[in-house]
Amino acid sequence: MKNEYDQDSIKVPRFEESAGFYTSPARRYTMSRIKNKNTKPEILLRRALWSKNIRFRIHDKSLPGNPDVVIKKYELAIFVDGEFWHGFDWKQRRNQIKSNRRYWIPKIERNMQKDELTNRALRNMGYTVFRFWSQDIIKNLPKVLNQIDLYLETRKLWR
Repeated sequence: MKNEYDQDSIKVPRFEESAGFYTSPARRYTMSRIKNKNTKPEILLRRALWSKNIRFRIHDKSLPGNPDVVIKKYELAIFVDGEFWHGFDWKQRRNQIKSNRRYWIPKIERNMQKDELTNRALRNMGYTVFRFWSQDIIKNLPKVLNQIDLYLETRKLWR
């Protein structure tokens, strides 16, 4: 069965020595400690939403892309994206990658492609998708909360 992610997908080479990539044991250990769930920005957002009495589910596997926060009542999916992994300011930052460029550039571009496919799939299901950069949550949480509040208020008026 062909997956929707397989259509015209960017090919990412396997990161292994036989493909010409090398990583030191210290670097490998550091990279293995990077989390994809329950990151500090994500927990910060969840605590702020909970304190405002906004109830949600986390990492809903029944939805495409496993959104970090889901408010099913209002059909809202929220993702907290890391700047490096999801290509923040990609046109400029792409040139700043110095090591293992043959791996990281296709890897990040593939992540961006998957994000777009996930957004499209969720919108087709009737969901509204919010994507916030982790730096925005850390540095400007009130603005992020305001965007979510405005959406929820307008949805409450429609009901």
